[in-house]
Amino acid sequence: MQVKIEDKSSVKKVLSFEIPKKDVAKELNKAYSELKKSASVKGFRKGKIPRKVLENRFSKDVHGDVAPRLIQEAFISAIDEHKIDVVGAPQMDPPELEPEKDFAFDITVEVKPVLDDVEFEGIELTRTKYEISDAEVESQIAMIQKTMAKKETVTEERPVKDGDFVLIDYEGFLNDEPFDQTPKVENYILGIGKPGMPNEFSEKLTGAIPVQDLEVEVSYEDTYHDENLKGKTIVYKVSLKEIQEEILPELNDDLAKGLGGTFETLDAVRDSIRDNLKKGYTQRIKHELSEQVFQNLLQKYEFEIPEAMIEAELNGITAEAEQAYKANNTTLEEAGLSKEGIRAQYRDVAKKQAGRHLILDKIITQENLELTDEELEKSFEEMAQGMNASVDAIKNFFKMDAKQLGYYKQTQLEKKAVDLIIEKGVVTEVEPGSAENEAEAKEDASNDDEK
Repeated sequence: MQVKIEDKSSVKKVLSFEIPKKDVAKELNKAYSELKKSASVKGFRKGKIPRKVLENRFSKDVHGDVAPRLIQEAFISAIDEHKIDVVGAPQMDPPELEPEKDFAFDITVEVKPVLDDVEFEGIELTRTKYEISDAEVESQIAMIQKTMAKKETVTEERPVKDGDFVLIDYEGFLNDEPFDQTPKVENYILGIGKPGMPNEFSEKLTGAIPVQDLEVEVSYEDTYHDENLKGKTIVYKVSLKEIQEEILPELNDDLAKGLGGTFETLDAVRDSIRDNLKKGYTQRIKHELSEQVFQNLLQKYEFEIPEAMIEAELNGITAEAEQAYKANNTTLEEAGLSKEGIRAQYRDVAKKQAGRHLILDKIITQENLELTDEELEKSFEEMAQGMNASVDAIKNFFKMDAKQLGYYKQTQLEKKAVDLIIEKGVVTEVEPGSAENEAEAKEDASNDDEK
């Protein structure tokens, strides 16, 4: 077999193969010999069918079996012999197999770019000195208090005001006729001035006194996400039944005990909030430092990125977006989005992410980084804690999927590489709101907007 390798770019190669006709004949002979044992043709005994008859009846099937096998064996042999680091799926237009001719075909592949050693020591970084304030803690205590609030019916006769909750029935009409897409809903609790229903409901109900019937007209814009309501004017017939007020629980130890778990006092809840805030700030600092690292390295090193790697990142981004909307019981389409639109919007982000992986992969190889058993075990423990699962459950998952375990180990090695870069960097601490911090915040905000 002959193979020629042509570089189309730093990340794309065309492998041209030519398998001699004698090797093709040899594989065909094997195939027809096996077929002869099992084939059934009227007028011939099994195992005694002449080769010519088999060729006339089954050549298409035999060629369809032999050709892919020849291609696969040739391709695997070539990438192994020439140490070609293929990314993504090979591309080819397979030709017809002709028994009396050499079997020639081309396969186009993308490969990882060959990077020079990455000089990462001494990168100038800024670390923000975040401090947890009492106000942050009390803000979260207030949020907890609000989630534990109870709603009580207002017994006095008074008008609805902002911040109230109202119990209503409503039904939508289009052109004075009941509309299938806005059927009657009973005993709906609406928060005045809160999201969930069109603003027109809050505006119309504010100042009204139960019990009474009202009409709320809502004109949906042509850009509204729901195709069934887009561009339509719906008149909702609303029955205001009662007003409810939100009654907050007192801030004392009873509130803490009501949370369940191990909390006995409100101070214990505050301590837990402080611990979580500390972890959050630690993760934020790590993210900010990581962003600075890659901003530096991606500007310093320019290299071509395989399209297959960009596509893989885009697939991940669109899948995450779909999952996020699904978790909120909706779809991309219902939100006025599309996979194609997301892929176009986030292509630059995907390209940067692929570039990060290539740089980190180079540093991992360059610095001979390895994941010890102790480090892997610790990462499993952290993952189990974050998922509220057992370590054994995490291990069993990876035991059943070796490919996922390989991806996971690579992710942990990448984290180790990032830690090494930061460790070798020149880090300056800055106060929140400093000029350096504001510049980094803008860069992070820009990256988040892209994502």
